[in-house]
Order: sequence, then C-alpha cells, then structure tokens
Amino acid sequence: MAIEIKNITKSYADKKVVDNVSLTLPQGKITAFIGPNGAGKSTLLSIVSRLLRADSGEIRLNGKPLEGQKSSDIARQLSILRQSNHINLRLSVEDLVAFGRFPYSKGNLSAKDRTFIDNAINYMNLQAYRSRYLDQLSGGQRQRAYIAMTLAQDTDYILLDEPLNNLDMKHSVQIMQVLRKLADELNKTIVIVIHDINFASCYSDHIVAMRDGRLVRQGTVAEIMQTSVLQEIYGMHIPIEEINSHKIALYFRE
Repeated sequence: MAIEIKNITKSYADKKVVDNVSLTLPQGKITAFIGPNGAGKSTLLSIVSRLLRADSGEIRLNGKPLEGQKSSDIARQLSILRQSNHINLRLSVEDLVAFGRFPYSKGNLSAKDRTFIDNAINYMNLQAYRSRYLDQLSGGQRQRAYIAMTLAQDTDYILLDEPLNNLDMKHSVQIMQVLRKLADELNKTIVIVIHDINFASCYSDHIVAMRDGRLVRQGTVAEIMQTSVLQEIYGMHIPIEEINSHKIALYFRE
C-alpha cells in the first residue's frame, strides 16, 4: 500500500497554506517535496504525520484512515524528523537514538532494541560520538544524530523535513546515499522535504512540486526536471544539463 492524501486543506487565519491537495506517495520509493518557501510542503508533511490536524480531507496509511488509529500503532509504521528539533535535556547521542525505540521498548530496552540503536548509529557514521552530549556536537553531527533516532524507530514510512539543514556537502551526500539504500534494500518509503532540487533529481524516484499551498506538478525526475516545469514552480528560468545521467538544474544563472 502507500500513503494516500485526499483533499487536504489547512488554513491559518484567512490564508490557505495547503489548498485541497490530493496525491498518492508510492511505496518503497523516495518522494521529494520541492517548491519555494511558503509553498506548504512542511505543513503537509506535518499533517501526514499527525503533528498537525487538517481543516478538511483525509490521510490513509496502508489503506486505513490515520484518524482514529492509536498513536502507538502509527509510531510503529511512520516516523518523522521535523525541521526544528529542540530537546532541553542533556542527552548523549546514544540516549537520543534510543528514543527511537520507545514505541517498542516503552523505556525498557531489550537486546533487539540495542541492536537497532547500534545499527542506526553505524548507518549515520556516529560511532565516535555515541557517548558525546548533543551540546558538544556541531550542527551537522547533531542533525545526523536526530536522523539516526528516526532510523532506529524502524518504520516502513520515514518522513524527513529538510534533513540536510546544517550539513556540509559531504554529509549531505552521505545522508542521501543512506536514504537511497533504505529504499532500495529495505523497501522503506521515504518522503523528504528538500530545497536543493539537484539532490531531489539525483536521489529521488518521484517529485512533488508545490507552490502557494497548491499541488503544481508531480511525476518522475525526468518529467519534473525540465526548464518549462521549473519555471512554473519557481517563477524563474532554470537551464537543465545532463551530467553522468543526472538532470542538473543550473539555477545559479539565468
């Protein structure tokens, strides 16, 4: 099955930030949400994860409405990493990643839980930092620790809101490679809000484009990474070149 988004609308005051959006997010693939700031991407992702309640519409997970399902049951199916993470406790990397196992362990970690924690730390190349406190890490290291926490939750659906924030090029590539591996080898369904359309082009299977709260386009990388389509999304002329079989947007020049 997949995540089905049906006629979702969300307003703040008189402004619609998500305007009657309907789409299906394919299973076992990476779907990238792109679009200008204020397009409604993060709001829609928060609605899918039940962090926000829509004014109208429905989200279905594996064919069942999310509304009415227990939070504990959803947490075993779907995990989300929000754009802003603020934990006011002095935690080590290992302690943080262990939070990802809470839907299963309820705070009493088993040997199986610890295996998932170790695997997530290794996936994100954080072995050398597992005993360090979060406030001792760089922004990029801290972001990787939060992603490791999400991976430790071991859900079929992983939602990530701007996970490349605070990361340099090397670690951004590493994270996208990990996500690609999770989709290809473990059939995880990855949904990612991302600003850099070239990362979306190189690593995703499906691209959803939003603008002013509305769904503008959706399709394969080949269908979306076209100058005419990007003009419609971003309101600027963006040349496209093919490099190593990838469509690259030259958005730094007209």
